[in-house]
Amino acid sequence: MSEENMNNTAVEHEYGADQIQILEGLEAVRKRPGMYIGTTSSRGLHHLVYEIVDNAVDEALAGFCDTIDVTINEDNSITVIDNGRGIPVGINHKAGIPAVEVVFTILHAGGKFGGGGYKVSGGLHGVGASVVNALSNWLEVEICQGGKVYKQRYERGHVCYALKEIGSCPMEKTGTKVTFLPDDTIFTETTVYDFDVLKRRLREMAFLTKGLRIILRDNRTEEEVSLEAMSAEHENEQISELLQRAQEDVKDTSASSDDPVSDAAAKESVKDDSEAFADAFATSEESTKARTGGKIGKIHTITLENGKKQKVVEFYYEGGIKEFVAYLNKSKEPLYENILYFEGEKNNVYVEVSFQHNDSYNESVFSFVNNINTPEGGTHLQGFRNAITKTFNDYARSAKLLKDSEPNLSGEDIREGLTAIVSVKIEDPQFEGQTKQKLGNSEARGAVDNIVSEQLTYFLEQNPQIAKTICEKSILAQRAREAARKARDLTRRKTALDTMALPGKLADCSDKDPKNCEIYIVEGDSAGGSAKTARSRATQAILPLRGKILNVEKARLDKIYANAEIKAMITAFGTGIHEDFDITKLRYNKIILMTDADVDGAHISTLLLTFIYRFMPELIKQGHVFLAKPPLYKLEKNKKVWYAYSDEELDSILSEVGRDQNNKIQRYKGLGEMDAEQLWETTMDPERRILLRVNYDEETESELDLTFTTLMGDKVEPRREFIEENAQFVKNLDI
Repeated sequence: MSEENMNNTAVEHEYGADQIQILEGLEAVRKRPGMYIGTTSSRGLHHLVYEIVDNAVDEALAGFCDTIDVTINEDNSITVIDNGRGIPVGINHKAGIPAVEVVFTILHAGGKFGGGGYKVSGGLHGVGASVVNALSNWLEVEICQGGKVYKQRYERGHVCYALKEIGSCPMEKTGTKVTFLPDDTIFTETTVYDFDVLKRRLREMAFLTKGLRIILRDNRTEEEVSLEAMSAEHENEQISELLQRAQEDVKDTSASSDDPVSDAAAKESVKDDSEAFADAFATSEESTKARTGGKIGKIHTITLENGKKQKVVEFYYEGGIKEFVAYLNKSKEPLYENILYFEGEKNNVYVEVSFQHNDSYNESVFSFVNNINTPEGGTHLQGFRNAITKTFNDYARSAKLLKDSEPNLSGEDIREGLTAIVSVKIEDPQFEGQTKQKLGNSEARGAVDNIVSEQLTYFLEQNPQIAKTICEKSILAQRAREAARKARDLTRRKTALDTMALPGKLADCSDKDPKNCEIYIVEGDSAGGSAKTARSRATQAILPLRGKILNVEKARLDKIYANAEIKAMITAFGTGIHEDFDITKLRYNKIILMTDADVDGAHISTLLLTFIYRFMPELIKQGHVFLAKPPLYKLEKNKKVWYAYSDEELDSILSEVGRDQNNKIQRYKGLGEMDAEQLWETTMDPERRILLRVNYDEETESELDLTFTTLMGDKVEPRREFIEENAQFVKNLDI
């Protein structure tokens, strides 16, 4: 080693007191944003909005706020207005600066840390306003308080000017307005907000906070133009076609249309910042409905005074989580009319529980702590499950619905077809991990168990017919579960010799390392034959399925295990399903669903995804499930071939090669139209193919559950509404 290299090495490895860096202010957040918001992807981008909204919701939980207004501005900045008390503007004596400046510039500062500001508080990570400020190009806060409007601006976490008074407002009006633009140097993947993502989260917040009105607006005009570009005639053709395919045996009924919003109600005044801010809270319930059209939960468009369009949706649920259950059950057939609701407080834990059984075979139970979703449950969910299992078994025994010789009903039996919301408010929640996926407070278990047991026992005694209906469904579920257990044994490979007992139609790969292997689930034997010829035999397995698999949304567990196509997938994957699922036994790193690029292919993909979501969700959570994207067009000209995966790509290719009579364009409507070489080149070659990873967003799990139920359940009207709302977004429809 040369002397020069030795000197360089010494410098590189020097580690003394001066190598310890101190990050001032909010620089720590900008250096490691993932530590505070989890990710800088689209999910982290939307999380910034949730943190600001959570602060407003805390005001609602404390009883000081009843309206939150969220706007996506034209430049993809966000404005959140609430009519709470307003962040204090006085000097914080410890910091020597206004309290609002403390909140936005100092980490772990606020009213949520035991200072008496809030009894309970939400927020996914508890870092709130200061982190949003740090990760924004700029942020402005306005506060209406004491008859005055105050304002301060920050840029990338740094104060631009001292808090100043900018106007006046009525003495009785209070609140906070926050506007911020995410930093594009931090959020490099995207800085464009998704209206639907925000809509789902805000709807959930409104359900969980009884009597809170949340309004979401979108001022971006580009999307409106693109939607209006589609002619009404073409849009109606698409809707009719989709409806015909989705519900062949159902009579078509005309959808009712809402009354148009009057010009006076739709238009909004254009004022300066201080006047507009004060006006935002000068609305009664009636005038608020006028501003949004009064269509709760329905997206519609209003025209502003400047002529621009604004997309608006409003959420307001006086019934709280009871309405949440009704919303989740709208695509299902309830077993009884009543939606059960229990509430109470014990050991400083406020408990709300609401549930209703339906005729489906899936359990949909969602738990929350201080409005924070806990997808892994925790002690509050344990308390709920203990309570209903014990209470229903006690009732079934006392009512002689269960004989002495018969075993108790299991929790799974009782929860078959159950839709439930378990929500607790607790002063000092203890979560397992920073992501707050699971509650650990032991007192929550006892509180939920006690309150639900006591009130459910009384309800069952007063409503014997409902109690009998639930118990009879649970007994049928018990019998079906025993039949399923016997059928399940047939899908298990208990010894090493069983590795030879793979599905007969499966063309397995030779590589036995799961990390290198992938399996294609292919629609039909024809496409399966081409795929088997085209594949890389070392790493690619092919499992052709015959037509459409069983819709698991409408089938009991024993029927599912008896289905030949589903058994083939279970055996091929190797993981087992349901309670037997073991991700470590997965035989393939990638499970690729490869179906035709038409409506029937999309239907089959949905059936497959429904099965995986209901019985193997961990495969989706850990990123093992993909959708293949076959090309839509083949363009041949002068013995050269191009493939296009969209209409836009086809137009681009035609612009390059020229539009003339020598162009031969083939529209692929099925994988069977491709030979093995074409299928490999376009859809299976790892170097050139396009795969779409199926993602699983646990924060909106209730909406995901509802989507599957809507699309695959028995009720037609919710599916009609879904199709009518989303038909405008359909691409490459084969009509």
